[in-house]
Amino acid sequence: MNIKEKFGFKVKELREQKGYSIEYLANISNVDRNYISDIEKGQRNVSIEIIEKIIIALDSDFGAFFNDKDFKK
Repeated sequence: MNIKEKFGFKVKELREQKGYSIEYLANISNVDRNYISDIEKGQRNVSIEIIEKIIIALDSDFGAFFNDKDFKK
C-alpha cells in the first residue's frame, strides 16, 4: 500500500467510525465530496492544507492520525 492509499484508508476508517457520510465530511471540512472520495480511494496527492482540514473535521490531530500502525508498514 502506498502513502496515498494509507492516508485514504485512514480517512475512510475514521469517517466511518464517526458515522459520517462523505457528504457530511465534505461539508464540515470544506473539501469537495468528490475530492474526499478520490482521497479515500488513494487517487489523490493531498496538500498539507487539505490534510489539516480533514484531520480537524475528523476530530483528530496530526500525531494521533499519523502514529497509527497503518502508516508504519
